[in-house]
Amino acid sequence: MKKLFLFAALILGAAILFAQEDESFVRFPKGVKEAEYFVRKPVGAKVNKARIEPPNWWTNMVNPQLQLLIYDQNIGSNEVHIDYPGVELLKVHRVENPNYLFLDLFIGPGAKAGAFDIHLTSAEGKRSYNYKLKPRSAEPLAQRGVDASDFIYLIMPDRFANGDYGNDSVDGMNQTGIDRSKVAFRHGGDLIGIMERLNYIEDLGVTAIWLNPVLENNQPYESYHGYAITDHYQVDERFGTNEQYRQFVRMCHERGIKVIMDIIHNHCGDQHWMIKDIPTSDWIHQFDKYTGTMYRAPVHIDPYAAQADKDLVTDGWFDRHMPDLNHKNPFLANYLIQNHIWWAEYSGHDGYRIDTYAYCDQDFMAKWGKRIQHELPGISFFGETWVHGATIQAQFTENNDIRPSNTYLPGVTDYQMHYAILEALQEEQGWTSGVSKVYYTLTKDILYDEPYNNVLFLDNHDLGRIFDVLGEDMNQFKSGMAMLFTQRGIPLMYYGTEILMKGRGGAFGEAGRIDFPGGWKEDKVDKFSSKNRTELEQDAFEYIKTLANYRKDTPALQFGKMTQFVPQNGIYCYFRYDDEKTVMVIYNSNEKASPINIDHYKERMLGFKKAINVLTGKKIDDLKALTLDRKSSLILELY
Repeated sequence: MKKLFLFAALILGAAILFAQEDESFVRFPKGVKEAEYFVRKPVGAKVNKARIEPPNWWTNMVNPQLQLLIYDQNIGSNEVHIDYPGVELLKVHRVENPNYLFLDLFIGPGAKAGAFDIHLTSAEGKRSYNYKLKPRSAEPLAQRGVDASDFIYLIMPDRFANGDYGNDSVDGMNQTGIDRSKVAFRHGGDLIGIMERLNYIEDLGVTAIWLNPVLENNQPYESYHGYAITDHYQVDERFGTNEQYRQFVRMCHERGIKVIMDIIHNHCGDQHWMIKDIPTSDWIHQFDKYTGTMYRAPVHIDPYAAQADKDLVTDGWFDRHMPDLNHKNPFLANYLIQNHIWWAEYSGHDGYRIDTYAYCDQDFMAKWGKRIQHELPGISFFGETWVHGATIQAQFTENNDIRPSNTYLPGVTDYQMHYAILEALQEEQGWTSGVSKVYYTLTKDILYDEPYNNVLFLDNHDLGRIFDVLGEDMNQFKSGMAMLFTQRGIPLMYYGTEILMKGRGGAFGEAGRIDFPGGWKEDKVDKFSSKNRTELEQDAFEYIKTLANYRKDTPALQFGKMTQFVPQNGIYCYFRYDDEKTVMVIYNSNEKASPINIDHYKERMLGFKKAINVLTGKKIDDLKALTLDRKSSLILELY
């Protein structure tokens, strides 16, 4: 059993070590202890707030069926009546908890937008709930989807910019106040702060923004990161309001920037109103004592896997304050699917990033993906697959030959390319190691139906910041960025990477979750302004800005074909091309300057004799005279 939990123990050990090394990492506010595990029972608690979810719906949806959740005191035995043209009550579901009813509705093609009453009747009396059907949006900019033409900028909202100091602390919430000296406490960033910095983001060449979760996390501790949702239909008040989120999407769309919402199927916060008064005994996975996930994604395709191991991966909890949701419960499954359809219709955002995808029930995830593609064909989505091995990763993507059934997941966070690029930047070339790792990783693209849907990254909110990881080596940093923006797939960059922000450590990269300098009015230095950056920071910013905007204007780097050559003597070269342009990328992984044998690549040179250095604009008349400095790259547009 100890071996089963080795990975979990390593994570815990890393977190403890980080806490010992850095006093700023204090998880719990004064007087708050780690959540205690106990078995939840659907006995029916006192209802403080009646709810109907989804809070509204739309006419003319592709799927005419809707399942409403009604939550109110002792309504489980009530009779239900609805009288509205085009709306039919198909079935009333009663569950263990007497405070819940689930209603199956059919909203026919003739149903018109408007409001109607849902009447409940019992021996104690009558009560009614008003429900609205809205006309489905035909906004032309809504739901455009994120693809290989995009450059994603990842923002942790609490750490980017504080635009509204009035919402830093909200009375009555389980965690109040801000403390910017502590990593695990709230710092005050919000949606308005991000909206006020959209000029900066647009100037950088960003075409899509992924926000770490913005929904309510009313938890006693670690509520800042957003991954312990306590209300699926409410933006956290400390980030803003639902309307402000919709305004954020509109403002991004006006600038040609798409928006990706971060969603969590696997778990929620233990202070979720639904967990505190659980609908059914099997709404979450429950055990006699706390049982964590095993984190072993290979079990999904392991032909020799023990069922106990499979169960630990999908049913074990991610954390003591994050109950693991049971996707086999049909009411929970419908709840999550409809919630994500609702947010897309409400806000018009363009895509979803799915957290902890590998630990979810895979049959449900396929059902979710199919339903989203059917109802929202303009939406794109990708899953977090923090795994090791190309086959282990590719199994999650749609239309592959690894699993017997379709997953309906277009793309994943490409951890295999992340590992490969970092190895290429830091190690000498071996037969399969160093820069050869990138070559071998790309040869496994045959496993994917569409590898261009995978999201590439050098760092993110769970990892150490790349400039720090690379030992502040500028050549390695720029070469990493060169590969990030020119390889196949969708490049993603963590906020602040463009100004060389540093920080690493913790089980999930917590030390890198730092504030963007200048995002708070009390900050002494504003790095959003070029005049306040160091020469090195400005060099990095201009490098990334130039590269991102060149990629934005160059379809060959988006959907163009790719040819790579086997690395030789530490030199790796590949081409991206279409009918309009040919881009040549060369990387010297050696610790010394190396000449480039241009004749070796004549198969793709196609008679090109000259080139333009994409980063400098300088013309190169003699390609045979190329020499590359240690750990450096060249990106050339051939002509």
